[in-house]
Amino acid sequence: MGRTLVYPRVQKNTVHRKDDRATYDLHTIHSIINETPVLLISFNSSDPEDPFPTILPMIGTMGSFAYPSADLNDPLECYLHGYVSSGCMKQARAHPESGLAITIAATKVDGIVLSLTPNSHSYNYRSAVLFGYGSLVEDAEEKLWAMQLVTNSVLPGRWDHTRTPPDKAEMASTTILKVKIVNGSGKIRTGGPGDEKKDTEREDLLQRVWTGVVPMWETAGEPVAGGDGRVEDVPEHVRAFRDDTNKVNEKYAKTAAVEKT
Repeated sequence: MGRTLVYPRVQKNTVHRKDDRATYDLHTIHSIINETPVLLISFNSSDPEDPFPTILPMIGTMGSFAYPSADLNDPLECYLHGYVSSGCMKQARAHPESGLAITIAATKVDGIVLSLTPNSHSYNYRSAVLFGYGSLVEDAEEKLWAMQLVTNSVLPGRWDHTRTPPDKAEMASTTILKVKIVNGSGKIRTGGPGDEKKDTEREDLLQRVWTGVVPMWETAGEPVAGGDGRVEDVPEHVRAFRDDTNKVNEKYAKTAAVEKT
């Protein structure tokens, strides 16, 4: 069997409530990050008068420029795509040596868990949190590599089916933030309802209340042509993405509804 790497448990990343659902496995955590279309990025404001942390939705993916063949079980950086003048990039630019302290969060909802009582209702879900330091990618080769990585993370193979490489203006207006991960953790719930004994012993409740799981999954719809492109047939890489995404997401959600891990 292959090795299984985990993030070390420290005070910052240790899950306390429902710790049986916790995971520190790199592959699992990185998979959740990569399968979440929009990541939530948090960092502190540089303005001492601003008491609120900043949180931004961003597109990102895990990867390693130094070791491109590394898989999700390996230590990886998180590459985030943004506009050159965005607040996150400005903040990172102000911390060239230490990097900008960043928290990355991702969540997938896989089902609604309906129990005997509202207090026991829940979601089947997968969530991950990463802690790290972000710095701007200045190396031209790494930046281009990261732009391709992020593009293909949205829809596999898309980079090679477009006008590439980006021109000088596009490269100048786009910034890639590389977050060196310090630590992380994940939390996963699967299975059906978990009611308390005081309710499961009440025959009137058992006869009156429906319990179970409503599976939920992200679905890619039928591609709709638009814009200035004149190609009529939907390309194979787009159809393959749609079919594969729907199949994988549906299977996971339905399995999670009946199998507790």
